[in-house]
Amino acid sequence: MGNNTAMENRLDIWSISGWLFGIVMLIVGLLNMFLVHLVPGIAYLLLSLIYLPPANAYFRKKTGFPIPLAVKLILGVAIFFFTLGVSDLGDMIDKL
Repeated sequence: MGNNTAMENRLDIWSISGWLFGIVMLIVGLLNMFLVHLVPGIAYLLLSLIYLPPANAYFRKKTGFPIPLAVKLILGVAIFFFTLGVSDLGDMIDKL
């Protein structure tokens, strides 16, 4: 019974982190759409679907396999650096 609880807690942590990062990506996408340009905003909105648990479950159901955690982590780091490093939104945040 103790092992099952540990597994449920682990899944809950990944689910919560997926929701948090997915919502942050949605916010960044919306900010890009309204403050910078429509195209990067739509790209961020689509990338946010990778992290949201319902979209990930839908992808797993349609393709038969989930998106690997390593891919999500690498993509998350790349998005973070791109957003704050070279995007116009990062420049706008720096000016605040």
